This record gives sequence, structure tokens and C-alpha cells, in this order.
Amino acid sequence: MAIKTKYIGDLKAGTELQAEPFLLHDVVRRQSKDGRPFLLATLRDRTGQINGVYWDVPLTVDVWARPGLAVLITGRVNLYKDAIQVSITEMARAREMDLSVFLPASRRPRETMLAELREQIGALAEPWQTLTGYLLLEGEIARRFANAPAARSMHHACIGGLMEHTLSMAAIARLLANHYPHVNVNLLVTGALLHDVGKVYEYEMEEGFNHSEDGRLVGHIVRGIVLVEKAAAELDFPAAELQQLIHLMASHHGTQEWGSPVVPKTLEAVLLHQIDLLDSRVGGFMDHLSNDKGGAEWTTRRSEMFGTELRRPDGFAPTAGPDEDNE
Repeated sequence: MAIKTKYIGDLKAGTELQAEPFLLHDVVRRQSKDGRPFLLATLRDRTGQINGVYWDVPLTVDVWARPGLAVLITGRVNLYKDAIQVSITEMARAREMDLSVFLPASRRPRETMLAELREQIGALAEPWQTLTGYLLLEGEIARRFANAPAARSMHHACIGGLMEHTLSMAAIARLLANHYPHVNVNLLVTGALLHDVGKVYEYEMEEGFNHSEDGRLVGHIVRGIVLVEKAAAELDFPAAELQQLIHLMASHHGTQEWGSPVVPKTLEAVLLHQIDLLDSRVGGFMDHLSNDKGGAEWTTRRSEMFGTELRRPDGFAPTAGPDEDNE
């Protein structure tokens, strides 16, 4: 089994790579003007992402190269348009790799987030507290919830990202419930905590963050509603309150074009959609800055979420990688 010795966060122009393990995050096939095939690749490890180019890629490599595979990269790190990239000379499959070296983890320590989750749930009134605790604090769903990413690539795409995104939304929900009148704070915060619970089955982490069969065929909104309704039946949760909660879960994407079967029709549903949109956009913005290794005022790559380069806020510096609490 290959041992990883060089991480993206430490790479500099001039660094030589010899059969160094990375995860293929993305692969795009191109042809040069004279018809030579080459690959544009995005390589990933737990410290970030870096672009790579493989000129004159052999057919024996081209036939199998796809996102999600662990690979051994030989080449040199160069500076291109103010950003480092890898000029790849050889690429081979990496076998029996521990994917924890490739997949980023939340920079928030897991135990800190779990304590905050228990605090958020403990602050809920009944019957909301029992329902939410039943789903998120015990059993298989809770275990998956603590590890799952919030997305494959757009925002909070890391181990523990779902919990980080959920806790951020719950905190914002409490702020907005104090700001706007007539908000049912227990309903809104419960909606924030459970809106994405179906994502515990939407992604698999065997070859990076990819959609599972359940994620492709059912999706996290439907799966989450099924999980909540099943738990509510087991707890004899009040029907009227359950219906309000299910509406929040069903409408949190905001429009049918974005995947919601219904649009928000209650005050809490309107707020939940906007909270989700806000936190995912800010999370995607910060993730893009952290993954872009250029040191200029503007990012060197276009953001997938925003479709443009992004300006770094004054004083922004990439934070350190995850500590041992996350591993």
C-alpha cells in the first residue's frame, strides 16, 4: 500500500512528485490543436485541491481515469497563471488506500460540534426535543450524521460537513426567530436541525464523496421525510406539528426547479429556505477560497457555485487543516 508523504497544502512550485497518492476529484478530456489527447485533472487530499495537466495521456490511462479514484501521481509542481498546478508525467491506480488521507474533514472538532448539537436539542421544548434527539443523538442515523458531508463539492463537502452546516443553520434560525415576530422558534430550529437528515444516506465515501444509489433514486428530501415520519410514528408525535415540520423539509430548497416538491408557504418555511441558501452560499464561498492555492487578491479559478473568480476578504488566510479530533 502506498504511503502519502506530500500534501497539497504544503506543495510549492518546483516540488517533485514520485508516485504520490491523490484522489481524482475531477477529470476533463481535451485535445491539443494538433490532435494530441490530454487530461485536465483536479487532484484532492484532505488539505485541499490542486489542478493538474497530463499531456499525451496514454490510452491505457485514459480508459480508466475517472473522478473518485485513488491514483499515484508522478510529475512536477509548476506555477501557471499565479497558481500552482501539477504537470503530470505518470498516473497509476493506487490500491488499498485509506481514504481519510484524501477526504477533507471539518475544521471544527467533532466533539465540539456534538456538544453544540446536544445544547441546541436540549434548548428545544417538547415534543420537538424528543423527536430531534431520537434521530440525531442515538443509533445509526446519529452515527452517519456526525460523519456525512453536506454536499459532494459545492459547500461543506467534508467529513462532518453536514453537522457543521446544520449547526450553523440552527444558530442563524435562533437569531432570526428573535428578530422577526410570530416565528415558532421550536418549529424553525427543529426544521434547521432535521432539514437535511436524509443526506445521511445520500452520499457514500468509498471513492470520495459520491451519490449513493439511494441518493440517486430517492434523494435526501424524500428520504429525510420518510425518516422523520417513521420516528414520529414510533414516538406518537402530534400530527399537526408533524405536518408543519414536514412542510419545512419538503420546501427548504425553495422552488420546484431546485428540487422541492412544494414551495414555502409558512413563515418558518420561508425563513428556513433563506437560512439554507445563505449558509450554503457562504460555505461555498469560503470553501472555494480555501481550495484555491493562489496568493493573489482574487482566486485563480472560477467558483463552481458562483461562476466567477472570487475576491478574498481583507485579512483572509486559509485556516490550518483538521486536527486529530476529526480523524
